[in-house]
Parts: sequence; C-alpha cells; structure tokens
Amino acid sequence: MSTPVVVAVVVSYNRAELLGAALDALGAQTRDVDRIVVVDNASTDDALAVAQGHPSAPHVVALSRNTGGAGGFAAGLATAVADLGADLVWVMDDDTIPTPTALAELLAARDAYDGEVTALASRVVWVDGTDHPMNTPRRRPRVSAADAERADRAGAMPVRSMSFVSMLIDARAVRRSGLPVTDYFIWNDDFEYSTRLLRDRVGLYVPGSVVEHRTKKLGATDADPGPRFYYEVRNKIWMFSRSGGLTFTERVLYGGSTVRRWLRTFVRSGDRRTLAGAGARGLWHGITRPPRPDTEVLSGVGPAALTVARLEAGASLPAPVHVTRIAAAPGSFVSGEPLADARFSVLLPVYAGDDAAHLERGFRSVTVDQTLRPDEVVVVRDGPVGDDVAAVLDRLDQITDVPVRVVRLPHNLGLARALEDGLVACRHEIVARADADDISLPQRFATQVPLITSGHDIVGSAICEFEDDETVRGMVRVPPTGAGIAEAARFRDPFNHPSVVYRRSAVAAVGGYEHLDLMEDYLLFARMLAAGAHAENITEPLVLYRVGAGAYARRGGRRLLASELALQRTLHTEGFVSTPQMVRNVVVRAGYRLVPQGLRRAGYRRYTRNRGGYLPDDL
Repeated sequence: MSTPVVVAVVVSYNRAELLGAALDALGAQTRDVDRIVVVDNASTDDALAVAQGHPSAPHVVALSRNTGGAGGFAAGLATAVADLGADLVWVMDDDTIPTPTALAELLAARDAYDGEVTALASRVVWVDGTDHPMNTPRRRPRVSAADAERADRAGAMPVRSMSFVSMLIDARAVRRSGLPVTDYFIWNDDFEYSTRLLRDRVGLYVPGSVVEHRTKKLGATDADPGPRFYYEVRNKIWMFSRSGGLTFTERVLYGGSTVRRWLRTFVRSGDRRTLAGAGARGLWHGITRPPRPDTEVLSGVGPAALTVARLEAGASLPAPVHVTRIAAAPGSFVSGEPLADARFSVLLPVYAGDDAAHLERGFRSVTVDQTLRPDEVVVVRDGPVGDDVAAVLDRLDQITDVPVRVVRLPHNLGLARALEDGLVACRHEIVARADADDISLPQRFATQVPLITSGHDIVGSAICEFEDDETVRGMVRVPPTGAGIAEAARFRDPFNHPSVVYRRSAVAAVGGYEHLDLMEDYLLFARMLAAGAHAENITEPLVLYRVGAGAYARRGGRRLLASELALQRTLHTEGFVSTPQMVRNVVVRAGYRLVPQGLRRAGYRRYTRNRGGYLPDDL
C-alpha cells in the first residue's frame, strides 16, 4: 500500500493563540503531516501573522472576508485537493489540539479496516479530558453485524455523520461529492457534508485518535445560541429539504429529534424573545431562499474562489505530487529595464497525448533550425508517456548540441503545473514557450529575444495554423500590438501562448500559472498586464500552430464553460475587468462554448478575420 499524502486544513478566525497551539500540535505528530493549509477568515487579530510566521510553514489562504466555517472548509478542502495533491485531508478548527498520535491512529484504523473508508473521526475531548458533547459522532443505524465486527477489528465504530473537529477525508470522495455548502456559514455544515459523503460509504469513529476541543466552556449543541439560532434553524431546513445527504427515513428521524432539541433550547433560554425572532427568520429564509452556489458566495474573497470553482467544475485535478511554485504569492517586479544577460531557456511540456513525430519536429524547430539557438531546453514530461514518445525523449540530446534537461513528473498534473515545475528548472531569466506539436520558424528567437533584452517583459507573435502538412498554411492569427494589448485583454487573450517569450521574474511576481482548462495562459497574462508588464506582439507569424481534428471540439462544452465563468469572475474580482465587461464576456463567450462544433469553427474564422486574421490566399 502506497503512503498517502495527508494535508491538514485548519480554519482560523480571531484566535491567534489557539491557532499557534493547533499548529504546534500538528508539527508534533508522530506521523508527519505532509502539508498544512491555514484558511484565515479575515481575522482582525494576529491570527494571519501567526500562520504566516509559524515554523511549520503552512500554505496560507487569506480570505478577504469572513466566510464562516463552511466557507473556510470549502476553500481549504479545494486547496488541499486541487492545489496540493492531497490523498487525504484532515480538517479541524483552530481550537482543535490534536494529541501526538491522533493522525497515526486514524491512519492505522484506515489501514486495518477490510474495505474502503471514506472518512474517519477522532474522539473529541474537552480540556478536562471528558468527551465533548458538541462533537459526538452518530453511530450508523441498522449496521450489519458483519460490518460492525469489521470496524471493531480496526478499533473503530461505523458512524453516519461527523464534525469538522478532526475529520480525515479521502480526496476521492471530495471529487465525487463536492465541497461543503458555503452558504451555511456556521452550524450544520459538517453534519450536512458528512452525511452527504457517508450516505452510501463507510465512515469510522476511531476512539484511539484523540483531539482536544478547547471551547470556552463544555456545552452541547442545545446550549442557548442567542441570535445565532437563525443559522441552526435555516440550515436544518435547508438540509432536510434540499440536501441529498439523508434518506427519507433519516429525514423523519433526524427531523423529529431536531424539533425536540429546539424546544429544549427554547425552554432553557434566558432570552426567549431573541431566540424566537432568530428562529422565525431562519425558518422563513430556509423555506424561501435556497443556498447559493459556492462560487457566488465566495465571489471576491480572493484566488481561493477560483480553486473552488475549478474543483466543483470537475476540472483536471492534480495527482498526489508536491509541486513547488515559482512564487507563493503576488509581488512586484521592475518592468522595462534592459537585460545585460541575453541567454534564454526554452520551456516545452510533453504529455501522454502528444505524438512522437510531432514532438521530434517541434524540438528540432526550437534548436537546430533556429538562427539564434537557445542556451538550454527544459522539457517537462507531464506524467507517464507512451513508448514512442519516451524513445524520443531519451535521444533529445543526440538531436542537438543545445543542453537539454527532462523534468519527469510521476503523475499527470496538467499544463499549468507542468509549466510551474519547468520554470523552477529553467536557469535563465528569459524563457521561451513552445509546445510539442507546434513548429517555431527559424527567425523566431532572433526576433523576440532582443525585444526582451531591450526592456519588454513579454513578447508574443502571430501564429499560422496548419493541419498535417506544414507547407500548407491556414488561418493566420494576428494578435494586438502596443497599447491595444491591454485593451484587448479585457475581452480575450491578447497573446498566442505557444509564441510567447517572457521574463521569468515577471511571471513569478504575479504568482505563476494556475490551473484552468485551456485558460491558464490568459489568467497569467492578464495578471502580468495588471502588474504593469511591458508587452509587445510581432505581427509576423513566428510559430506554425498545429490544428488537429479535435481542436474546435476542445474549445466547447460545459466543462470549458465552467472554466470560462471562473476566469471571468476572477478577473472581475481582481479588478481587471469591469462589471459590464464581465457580463459582455460571459454572454459572448458562453454562447461560443455551447454552440455546435461546425458553427464554432465558422464563427471562429469570421471573428479571426474581423480582428485582423487572414488566410495566405487573401494576400
């Protein structure tokens, strides 16, 4: 059995001291946590500084506003799975202090259980060592004797639901079932999510794994909540009426127990008027207002919204491999300065879908065919490839005297992640992009590199499409130039990605590539322009762009539409496009994604002509 990658997610809000203790405890586990994510819900105390300065070096997700526990865990789970390649995600609040063996015991029970386990929960105690009534898992009703015995042999008990106070979740279940409902904000978000995860899957309570829940006092969920009773009522109504977590019978049973608990809470309350008002509002809103989509609720909180949208859209998620980003966060760079060092790298990703003959032709075009040859080529093998492609990779250094390095990723991580690892490997400030199935014309680097050394941060070019025979040229896509680049970027990608040459530091300063189907380049370029990058495009075609039979099919469909919507929301959130521009882009581009392929091809050619593209026969 392979060793799983475990990412701990801690959601933090205004409890700096407790957060420090929780991170200390995670760092002291007898089985190391592979990565830690801290989601800070716009704390107003020193919690964010504690996370950023802690020796455990957590990956910090700083949200621009408080999204509650539900939003925090949605962002944290998405980050762990979609950004950090987790196999298992261990979630907890910032007042959860795991004992040193807490994680090891959860993993031991998971390994000992004869079958697949979706989630595991720890025993939760208060500061005096007594079981905390707020975090008691619900035993799975009507569990068979065989299943109960199987769990008992693993030192566990089958349960139907869990709390977010120490819950270890299989990342595959996150991909299948999605994320917590962010609009729940607080209360019942973990009940809804865990019952959804475990409706037809196995969840185990592991009493040997112990965590301490340092609440201010020992109390159950029926303690007087005051105005927050609104969330309890609204969210329960949502759960019983709109969630798929419970069966009909369970809705009846849990609904009855909920009504009894509400009555008990009301009888014990010292302020029944406040409780009644909050409950009435919660009941009305629960009936009349359905929970909003996560992407809508998280709009404007920062890059985490894009990560959530990407995961929920079912975009290609990373395999469990750690990837070192060239920049952990946005920064600044000095734009427009000439470079004394004209040496440059070529960055060329390869994956299993590439053709061996196309790869060899493309590689020759960026090395032996160039009038200005690169100083190195960094080829990133994005996961396993076929024998024919592997054979070409093994003899690249025999094709040219240009130094070649092959970065071999054990799993397919997608284009953005491959490029990030490739940029880490590049030795030079100037980096030229190339794709395995395209052909760079001989004068390409001799034309573009001098512009970079003179002070530009990114330089692209026109590209000429072809199908099988590179001598039979098709549509020429001419990009905007000068001041028109930034203007065009509000509505479309102003660069042809396989044609660009850029300064590595300019890419790093805005955070590098982020995964987004067929749009990671657009997002990067928009951020570079917003940061003040000096940009230019050459109107002469410098790259022959291979257009295969599936090119237009890949640019449509609901999956790509989801990426489009996530991109537009992100650009709007970051202030790059205005609200009218975003609406215009969504209407136009959504229609393009959803029309039949034949119409998409015809519309693309007409649109390309209208913005300066041409066929060679036009000249």
